[in-house]
Amino acid sequence: MRYPYVPIPERGKLEFPEGKQVALILTFNLETWDLTKDTDEPYYAGGPAILPSILPGHKPDYPNYTWREYGQRVGIWRLYELFDELGVAASCTTNAVTFERRRAMVQACLDRGWELLAHNYEQGELLTDFVGDIEAERDVIGRSVEMYTKHADRKPVGWLSSSLRGTLETPGILAEHGFKFYCDIMNDDQPFMIDTDSGPLVSIPYSNEINDFTILTRRGHTTDEFRDILIEELNVLYAEGASNGRLMNVGLHPHVSGRAYRVRAIREFLEYAKSLPHVWWPTREALADWYLGVHKQHIAEDASP
Repeated sequence: MRYPYVPIPERGKLEFPEGKQVALILTFNLETWDLTKDTDEPYYAGGPAILPSILPGHKPDYPNYTWREYGQRVGIWRLYELFDELGVAASCTTNAVTFERRRAMVQACLDRGWELLAHNYEQGELLTDFVGDIEAERDVIGRSVEMYTKHADRKPVGWLSSSLRGTLETPGILAEHGFKFYCDIMNDDQPFMIDTDSGPLVSIPYSNEINDFTILTRRGHTTDEFRDILIEELNVLYAEGASNGRLMNVGLHPHVSGRAYRVRAIREFLEYAKSLPHVWWPTREALADWYLGVHKQHIAEDASP
């Protein structure tokens, strides 16, 4: 995996379609965890725990497991209803096992015609577990692609690793499978190209800063503060985007943002974003397809690594 270091003042201008200034993407992470794993090691289920004393994998951790499960049973439906009411589409990610273990959650995304990205096989199985064993990593990605294709009736074109824990080999394996874009590299407010030995990918950065886990669970901000942080981020990017387009991704987890006392922050942020005339609401695939047509004018192919 290779990508150039080009500071944003040294890039060409990104001019989004119809004079838009910010490409705004809201991500629902449709995740599924194992209750237990055959290990004595602490089981990290792909996100911070609500109780800090993480149990060994072979012991069921009901407080942490069922806290997350709330999102599958209740929180995601609250978010779907809100987005339907406001006429906004999310860009969803899903672990492959979600198709079979929590089908209704993924089917609701497909029924709405929303974008769906591949998000590993199971949320607690990190690709970094397979560093140094490229065939094992190929197997995880291959099984994820197979399950996705079977249930979504198309091959996935975008990938977000569980906990964004990809390896140096991940982008190349994805390129082998024909993926268009990759979201683990969180270092920018604009898309850019990643080169691999198997072909290029568009990097469409996810964010662990503009993310409900970080803002609400890790840092303990209130509902009002969550809303205000999202609006402040959008305002700055919107102003900057008048001269050079910007990307804003909001990462949402149904068991975090889908709580009854927090969903107001999402409502009020979306209402504000919709009031701005130069916000673009693309899918990641649409953004990747558009960027492939302009990237040479944005960052030169011969830019220094």
